[in-house]
Amino acid sequence: MVIPERLLFLTVFLSLCIALVVSDDENLNLNAVTFDGRSIMVNGRRELFFSGSIHYPRSPPEEWPEILNKAKHGGLNVIQTYVFWNIHEPVQGQFNFEGKYDIVKFIKLIQKTGMYVVLRIGPFIEAEWNFGGFPYWLKEIPGITFRADEDNFKFHMKQFTEMIIKKMKDEKLFASQGGPIILAQIENEYNNVQLAYKSLGTRYVEWAGNMAVGMKTGVPWVMCKQKDAPDPVINTCNGRNCGDTFTGPNRPNKPSLWTENWTAQYRVFGDPPSQRSAEDLAFSVARFFSKNGTLANYYMYYGGTNFGRTASSFVTTRYYDEAPIDSFGLQKEPKWGHLRDLHTALRLSKKALLFGDKISVEILGDQLEARIYEKPGGECAAFLCNNRTRDPATATFRGNQYYLPAHSISILPDCKTVVYNTQTVVAQHNARTFHKSERANRDVKWEMTREIIPTVDDAKIKYIEPLELLAQTKDTTDYLWYTTRFEVKSEDLEGSHPVIQVANLGHAMGAFVNGEYIGNGHGNNIDKSFSFKAPVNLKVGTNDISLLGMTVGLPDSGAYLEHRMAGVHAVSIEGLKTGRLDLSFNGWNHKVGMDGEKIKLFTQGGSHRATWSSAKGKGKPLTWYKRYFDTPEGNSPPAIDMSTMGKGMVWVNGQSIGRYWVSYLSPIGKPSQVEYHIPRSFLKPSDNLLVIFEEEGGDIDGVQIVLAKRDTICSFVSEYHPPTVKSWARQDAKITALKDDMKPKAHLKCPNYKVMASIDFASFGNPVGVCGIISPGNCTSASSQKVVEQYCLGKTECTIPIDRKIFDKDQGPCPEIQKTLAIQATCVEGSHKREQ
Repeated sequence: MVIPERLLFLTVFLSLCIALVVSDDENLNLNAVTFDGRSIMVNGRRELFFSGSIHYPRSPPEEWPEILNKAKHGGLNVIQTYVFWNIHEPVQGQFNFEGKYDIVKFIKLIQKTGMYVVLRIGPFIEAEWNFGGFPYWLKEIPGITFRADEDNFKFHMKQFTEMIIKKMKDEKLFASQGGPIILAQIENEYNNVQLAYKSLGTRYVEWAGNMAVGMKTGVPWVMCKQKDAPDPVINTCNGRNCGDTFTGPNRPNKPSLWTENWTAQYRVFGDPPSQRSAEDLAFSVARFFSKNGTLANYYMYYGGTNFGRTASSFVTTRYYDEAPIDSFGLQKEPKWGHLRDLHTALRLSKKALLFGDKISVEILGDQLEARIYEKPGGECAAFLCNNRTRDPATATFRGNQYYLPAHSISILPDCKTVVYNTQTVVAQHNARTFHKSERANRDVKWEMTREIIPTVDDAKIKYIEPLELLAQTKDTTDYLWYTTRFEVKSEDLEGSHPVIQVANLGHAMGAFVNGEYIGNGHGNNIDKSFSFKAPVNLKVGTNDISLLGMTVGLPDSGAYLEHRMAGVHAVSIEGLKTGRLDLSFNGWNHKVGMDGEKIKLFTQGGSHRATWSSAKGKGKPLTWYKRYFDTPEGNSPPAIDMSTMGKGMVWVNGQSIGRYWVSYLSPIGKPSQVEYHIPRSFLKPSDNLLVIFEEEGGDIDGVQIVLAKRDTICSFVSEYHPPTVKSWARQDAKITALKDDMKPKAHLKCPNYKVMASIDFASFGNPVGVCGIISPGNCTSASSQKVVEQYCLGKTECTIPIDRKIFDKDQGPCPEIQKTLAIQATCVEGSHKREQ
């Protein structure tokens, strides 16, 4: 058909007008992220999203590239982070986006690494972070009620959210602008507290969702653990097993998203070690994707360090150390490798999962099932699930038999070939060890200076009764002194045994009477308040009581966060001859913080403002220590071993590496954390200033600089293990083997181009144990050690076939059993160095 010239001109003109309108309207941006009930779509493309939480302020910028690179190689394509209001606006109207708070730099680095971003703005984040991310000044706004339909809070929340959104838009960081941010989150786990606010909560959720959507970012908004998230905001799941616990999106046009899959459990002081196996994590993720999941996020993928005073109440300085990348930035195996293999297996199934129009479930037996995704053209993927927690099973699926270990899912990207099983770990294992640094512990010379115990003459904040701690310290210090003075007559003391009793709202306290230390007390993460009792030596005449109230972080969760309290509540002397003496309204003087904090004793300049003397052995409470050290040898992450100290804080070259508390033992009789990370970026080649403030009194001679390593590597592979998932590829809707030999193999690889200097253990038979502690059993092949050394010794990586012809040439012991090859090797620096 021939188009008339006039009509052609009109068509072109209208097309240009439409293009101008589209380019000027963010809502019509052709790069906008969209979604339906099946998936999130970026630039119109469906994708499976494997996400990991990494928080920019929990590691220095110098470490970001390596951490992100390890996440990318672990199979992630999304990084999730919170936005931390209290570090960005510590003082109202004064903003900080420098150093480890440079969120723009962090997001751009993620984009450069080739991954997307989920930005959890909150601005309430919880996150085991001081005050759940709220700045302390917000609490002091008259009449404010956090997280409710209340004008003061909504004004400041919106103002901060708008500021962050503008910053992201100005830097073109939303996917709708060509940036990496594909999702944004408003609020956080509000369902946990919503009932406490009644109608104020219901209206607040609606307001928050509408406020966020109105900012026109061009990407979807989410609310995690919010069943009634207002449209078009997507409600998401948090928890350990969202594949079974998530009730699903609240509208059929919304996808299934999992914003927090806990890789272990964050630890608080007093906690025993937290564990979650790689197998259980893998099962939960495979389960979620088998039920139409499109994004799963590991919380945390790398936890890092709660530097300074940033950790919330009782939370340890080391954060999510059991994550796939531990708090020192080292890959924790097999968790990192087993999940990497899972991501590969799911990607082999991607077309069927995202485009399959026939989704079905087949019951294969008692607690056995197959979940199947099929699409025209032959694409088919199946998940064979054994929900039995203890018993393995054999199931028949489409004419073939499959062995399913207990509590496992086998992934069949072509509905026929098993390329991965969540319970069968092919990835290598490792064990973390700490080694004393020779260079950093050379010529150790400790010096000390002590805090002066204040009396009423030194404390200027006066009130009839003890004041609430948080309102005085305002999150500028952990410490508030409470001092009072009283008279005792000789007849009061005759034949008496006085005892001081203090009711404290939390979190901890040290007590001094007439300058003498009489002990300390503390609450715990569940019950912050506690009662302190101790015998006291009183004298006839004037007596001084000095109580050091302490917080260990601020609360981070729960309703009415702005009303939380801490500190000394009531004080009395029991056991006097004249009876109980109540000092609660005796008149109290208060002093905020330590003198050493105020003069910045932990800095080079501030340290010269104090008089120091030589220190050795066990010291007294409230003592500052300092020494200088050279940067540790090698490239391993440095740490400080505080096992002989009590409670306090550590600084290196003026930068706080966080609180330590080794005197608080867990139920198994050990501290929750002993080693504390010192980032290498904090260090100079020599003369690094190390300052410790010890609250209780500890043995300074036992403190040393150590190096964290994962140079002990292991493999546990049996004859029934499948080959690694990397042995398979998808070609024309079919799964094909990349190698002729598809027998199981053990694979070992040293980190950072190191080489295997020794094979510390090798057994082909029935070995038992874990990496670092393996026993040979009673069926070990005599040639085990020799064979493994031939394949691996002196190499950076090696592969050993699981083959009886290699290990048992003359029919070795126990021919009737199914055998496993267990190997443990030690890696050391070799001739192959990391390229700079």
